[in-house]
Amino acid sequence: AMRKGSTKNNRINEDVARVISVILREDVKDPRISPIVSVTEAIVAPDLKTAKIFISVLGSDEDGERTMEGIKSSAGYIRHQLAERLNLRNTPVLDFILDKSIAYGVDMSHKIDEVMEHDEEIEKERGDK
Repeated sequence: AMRKGSTKNNRINEDVARVISVILREDVKDPRISPIVSVTEAIVAPDLKTAKIFISVLGSDEDGERTMEGIKSSAGYIRHQLAERLNLRNTPVLDFILDKSIAYGVDMSHKIDEVMEHDEEIEKERGDK
């Protein structure tokens, strides 16, 4: 039961998820947001008016809740950044949902490695000074 246009929608979903991941990691400077956060899925409505953004956070429930608070308070900024980077007919209103499934374990372990490497590089740079 493939709906007409659903492949286009899949691409939009993937683009939105990817771009929001980058925005969360690189642009949003809210201290509540966990450094190990990822967008597991974006489901954009066919009319592009709304989008559900599923967020996974590695850590305790508390980390998850704090991260969601930070993300929700930055939602307008995130939406604005999304509009600048993705040329969509409409920029959807973003509804952020904490994804508690552990299906992202493998993905997260890669991310953790990246974060660790990044931290080590920063430490090295500091050590050189």
